[in-house]
Amino acid sequence: MKISPSILSADFTRLGEELNAIERAGADYVHVDVMDGRFVPNITIGPFVVEAIRRATGLPLDVHLMIEEPERYIDEFARAGSSIITVHVEATRHLNKTVQAIKGHGLKAGVSLNPGTPAGALEAIMDDVDLILVMSVNPGFSGQGFIPSSLAKIRTVREMISASGRRIELEVDGGIKAGNIAEVASAGADVFVSGSGVFSIPDYAATIGEMKRRLSSVKA
Repeated sequence: MKISPSILSADFTRLGEELNAIERAGADYVHVDVMDGRFVPNITIGPFVVEAIRRATGLPLDVHLMIEEPERYIDEFARAGSSIITVHVEATRHLNKTVQAIKGHGLKAGVSLNPGTPAGALEAIMDDVDLILVMSVNPGFSGQGFIPSSLAKIRTVREMISASGRRIELEVDGGIKAGNIAEVASAGADVFVSGSGVFSIPDYAATIGEMKRRLSSVKA
């Protein structure tokens, strides 16, 4: 099980220090939220910032494209140093082609579902993806509360992964904190995105350590 702190909640005036801090604290991925102001009502960062992040950390970059027509930007984000690129099923007409473009760069390809999108939307892509991201908040802003009904979708997606016989990571993003991470893991998730749940507490090592302690009890 892996912790992927979302830098959307980090202090961007000292981003290099923040990246070093979460790496020392035991983070497994760095979650990078890319927003375009169209697919979601916010604008964040682009490939140049991803490139800077790549230079600042050795952790895998878990790049989440919350943008319309993500196929137009796969090459740029791949060149910037992404390790995983995740796109939304709702954002592209050509999901399989977009996933193949990501894999063509030798990267892991992820597909994400908004809270209102049923798990069945994944059926046609299960043979190709490396990661499935279930949004447990409506995307666009950090600090939102976990949507409880997401647990049922996580269980359904875990069943779909098991039926596929493939090693697909199941990631959950939105409202993840030490207090609910075990419940989300019990539903079937194995990668946990946490923004304010990590960065709002000064001692990142203690927070990530507590999350992993609670996850270890689920694994046992």
